[in-house]
Formats: sequence, structure tokens, C-alpha cells
Amino acid sequence: MNVDDIVAAKIAAAQARAENAKRRRAALNAARQRGLAARHAQKLARLATEENSAAVVGEKPTPVTQTVTTDTTEENP
Repeated sequence: MNVDDIVAAKIAAAQARAENAKRRRAALNAARQRGLAARHAQKLARLATEENSAAVVGEKPTPVTQTVTTDTTEENP
């Protein structure tokens, strides 16, 4: 083995390590993105259910108004 072969082997090993690190970072980033999407979807679902339950619980009943008519004329004296 001459020096050129040793240098070429070291360069190839360094390139392989760099490629493996790049693949590992890409896989971790993809997993992170899936996790973020899942957390955001879960949060939106939770907020939607909170809004719905708040609307039902915090809903004010419709006031019932009775119209009272007063008749100023006397029917029976």
C-alpha cells in the first residue's frame, strides 16, 4: 500500500461518514416535522373541543320575555 491508497481510503471514509451524518440528520428532521404536525393537529383539535364545550357551558339562556298588557278599561265595576 502506498501513500496515495491510504489518502484515498481516508477520503472515502470521510465521505461515507459525511453521507451517513447527512442521512441521519434528514431522518431526524423528517421525524421532527411529523411530530410537529401531530402536535399542532392535536392542539387544534383540543382548542376546537374547548371552544365547543365553552359555547355549550357558557351559553346564556335566551331570556323569556312576557308581554303584559294592561287594560285600563274596567270590565266589571
